[in-house]
Formats: sequence, structure tokens, C-alpha cells
Amino acid sequence: MSKHGEKKQDSSAETPAAAGPSPAAEQETPAEAAPAPETEAGAEATPASEVAARLAELEAETARLKDQLLRALAEVENTRRRGEREREDVARYGISGFARDILTVADNHRRALDNIPAHAREKDEMLNTLAVGVEATERDLLAAFERHGLKKIEPLGEKFDHNFHQAMFEVPDTGKPPGTVVQVMQPGYLLNGRLLRPALVGVAKGEPAEIHIDATA
Repeated sequence: MSKHGEKKQDSSAETPAAAGPSPAAEQETPAEAAPAPETEAGAEATPASEVAARLAELEAETARLKDQLLRALAEVENTRRRGEREREDVARYGISGFARDILTVADNHRRALDNIPAHAREKDEMLNTLAVGVEATERDLLAAFERHGLKKIEPLGEKFDHNFHQAMFEVPDTGKPPGTVVQVMQPGYLLNGRLLRPALVGVAKGEPAEIHIDATA
């Protein structure tokens, strides 16, 4: 009986040792897991380079979009300015066709007056009254032209300018310098500073150079 009881006591005494690790073993586990942070730091190196590459791509994309935006804004501004110029041109020169046609009326008034001899007006009171009325109408017409930006070009005695004059013929022996306008067949007109119709003119012809002969030769 005593031996059997001793065996039971021995087995019961061994049981706690097999139940689980000792407290000392439990304390050693964290020390063995310490190298783990080094592995995580090494794993972070690749994502950092990818982030830098992605950041460079985004910066390049931002620069491209900014350039496109600036170009679009510039195009919009150019379109706006072009539209303003076109509107101004329409406002200033939109009557060009009408003005060019109405110039014929002014031309006919002047031709009518030029074809009335001065002595005929002195002798005929009714003819003179009619001429005075035509002159008044011409003055009113030219004043209306001025109000709407039409300016008459009368270059008699001026130097010929191909920008505003159209030479129809040359006149010799005028005593004027070559290229001087000596006759105006039809006056020209400007519309707000832009040529609407050139003046038709005759210009002085250059005199041939004199040939001097040395008699002593």
C-alpha cells in the first residue's frame, strides 16, 4: 500500500511540469521576435520609390494641364479681341458700300456747278438762283459726310501720293516739279481715315534734262 501511494504522489508531482512552458520561457519569446522591425523597414523602401515616381508623373501631368489651360485662355482672349475689332470695323466702315454709292451724288452736284459759266449766272437771275441752291445742297451734303467720317481729298498742288491718288495722265510744261498734282479729275474720299476712293489726278511731267555741249572741245 505504501509503495502504490508513493507512485501516485510522484505522478501528481510531475503533472505541473508537462502542463505548459515555464514563466522563463514565456519571457524569452519577445526577445526572439525583436528582428521583425528590420524586415518592415526594408519592405518600406520600394513603396517610397514608387511614391516618388508617381509624384513626378503627377507634376508632369499638372504642368501639361496648366500649359493647355494657358493656351486655351490665350485663344479665348485672342477671339475676344478679334471680335471687338470686327465690331469696331463694322461700326466704323459698315457704311462703306452706301458711302461709295452716295459719292456719285456729290460728284454730280459739282459737275453741274462747274458746267455753269460765270457770265451766264451774271446774266440769268433764275440760273444764278438755281446754282446758289445747288451750292447750298452740296455744302449740306459735304457736312453730312464729315459727320459720318467721310473726308474729301483735294490734292491740287500737292505731291503725288500713290496711297491716296490715282494718276490718269502726265501734263508737260507745267512749270511744276515732276510728280506734282496739277489737275484733279475726280476728288477722293476717306472713311474714318481709310481710303474709300482715290482721287483721279493728272501730274506734272518731268522735263528732259538739258544737254550742254562743250564748244571748246
